[in-house]
Amino acid sequence: MTGPTPDGTAPADAAPETVLIDGIGVLATNDPALGEGATGAVADAALVIEGGTVAWAGPSSRAPAADARVDAGGRCVVPGFVDSHSHIVFAGDRGKEFGARMSGRPYEAGGIRTTVAATRAASDSELLDKATRLLNEARAQGTTTLEIKSGYGLSTADEERALRVAGRLTEETTYLGAHIVPPEYADDPQGYVDLVTGEMLDACAPHARWIDVFCERGAFDEEASRRILKAGMDRGLLARVHGNQLGPGPGARLAAELGAASVDHCTYLEPGDVEALASSDTVATLLPGVDFSTRQPYPDARALIDAGATVALASDCNPGSCFTSSLAFCIALAVREMRMTPEEALWAATAGGARALRRTDVGHLAPGARADLVVLEAPDPVYLAYRPGVPMTAAVWREGRPVAGSELTRG
Repeated sequence: MTGPTPDGTAPADAAPETVLIDGIGVLATNDPALGEGATGAVADAALVIEGGTVAWAGPSSRAPAADARVDAGGRCVVPGFVDSHSHIVFAGDRGKEFGARMSGRPYEAGGIRTTVAATRAASDSELLDKATRLLNEARAQGTTTLEIKSGYGLSTADEERALRVAGRLTEETTYLGAHIVPPEYADDPQGYVDLVTGEMLDACAPHARWIDVFCERGAFDEEASRRILKAGMDRGLLARVHGNQLGPGPGARLAAELGAASVDHCTYLEPGDVEALASSDTVATLLPGVDFSTRQPYPDARALIDAGATVALASDCNPGSCFTSSLAFCIALAVREMRMTPEEALWAATAGGARALRRTDVGHLAPGARADLVVLEAPDPVYLAYRPGVPMTAAVWREGRPVAGSELTRG
């Protein structure tokens, strides 16, 4: 079999074949019509892959024939993780900032400026090399779809090149020129909003699918955030929002008002925010790794879920507030610290992330889905929370091809 390309996709010359993966202890399909509960769990299961997509899933006893067979050896299989929030195009290091924070200094958004200076000084190849390493790190832990934001350039040229770098690694690229106001505009924040919605947007829109804004104290207020998002939406970009991370604020309600795909962080939500999200299609994307790394309170996932809001989990992998690429770790935190059930947390890191990216082809393993899956060195997905910190990724497949981990036994 021809090996995967560097970004993990199947090479153009790879011959299509049907592959049966059986011997699955528990298969989480995320389709309740196929199995039990929200994760559509099927015991003693199998699935068939054809042409990079799932052709069939169900009990092993009913599995159809295929050209090749792979034995999962009793391991469980879950959909590839869908990480809908990351900032992996950057240069530099902020380990000292983390150490200071752990010694008692509170987190503030201004630390972003340190990364901006290092990123501006780096070459394109340096940015791509670092981002590629982080992508491969995430993939080895089960992430098969990854959103990547700009936001560490904060000049027209640097934001545009960050998105070009991100576009070499993922189709889910987000223009985040409105991360913070850079030092050169400290005395003219309105002038920076003009830049973000004008010349910078013109340069960046062709390289992005999404527009984002950090709607937060120390960053952009509600009026500026609304203007920035609407400017991007007028250019055909889809909206997402950083909101309610550092304290109560307008981010969640603004996201719901504008029909944004997601509002991310949601650490400080008021009852009206929860109600607005529950009555909208905006996904509440929770980032527990950030709260772990900043010693902030964790979001009230239980209140969101019980109100009927859609919840996703993402890593927010970045050099400042959360330098982890592990969604398995985020799942464990969500179960332990945010009172999510193991099934809810797994769904949020897969199907929830897909909804936050408005994708229907990933985040599940029902027929027709892209064949992105993780084989865990465990009999049941509950082990993601039951054994936190333990590497359990036996194999990762993307578009029906192995891209990380060990080869499974072929029959």
